Amino acid sequence: MSVVMINGSTREFGCTYTALSEVARGLADSGVASEIVWIGRSAISPCIACYGCQKLQNRCAHGETDGVNTIISKIIDAEGLVIGSPVYFAGINGALKCLLDRVFYAGSAGYAGKPAACIVSARRAGTTSALEQVQKYPLISQMPLVSSFYWPMVHGMKPEDVHQDIEGMQVAWLLGANMAWLIKSIAAGREAGITALTVEGRVRTNFVR
Repeated sequence: MSVVMINGSTREFGCTYTALSEVARGLADSGVASEIVWIGRSAISPCIACYGCQKLQNRCAHGETDGVNTIISKIIDAEGLVIGSPVYFAGINGALKCLLDRVFYAGSAGYAGKPAACIVSARRAGTTSALEQVQKYPLISQMPLVSSFYWPMVHGMKPEDVHQDIEGMQVAWLLGANMAWLIKSIAAGREAGITALTVEGRVRTNFVR
């Protein structure tokens, strides 16, 4: 069992990484491995609505050069997903948004039933709106959303500050532990013959009469 974790910060080992590392510890304490994937600092193009992905299977038509398709493959191969982001003006990092728009539009058909969790990092405020923004991706992709005993967020200007946010670190650890429990529960249910229901002939409306 493994979980892929997306570090959506431009700083590879900053506050977001610190939070994800504590989630990883919660997973590891329950016997689930994880991998933190950093989005880097190179440009990530936004989705251009070319719909080329609709002709492919879980691939972005432009995702071979900027790592988008690599991340799609990692999510499909894993049992769970964790997304971490710093807070920029009460929202998630712009580069992460570009990546998630494409990762989820092109590949979400392969994510259904996989538990997902999100965590955000800020100096002071804007965390709740950023958390709500990033949670929209798994919530529209049939991914059970994992929770903790408080909203998943940490505070601090540098990793040392985040380590002093004891409650935030406890929240992050429990987020990982709860994800491990849910992953194991889903696996046990599958072994017992419990399968997910599927919707035939999905209907789309555009609110136009």
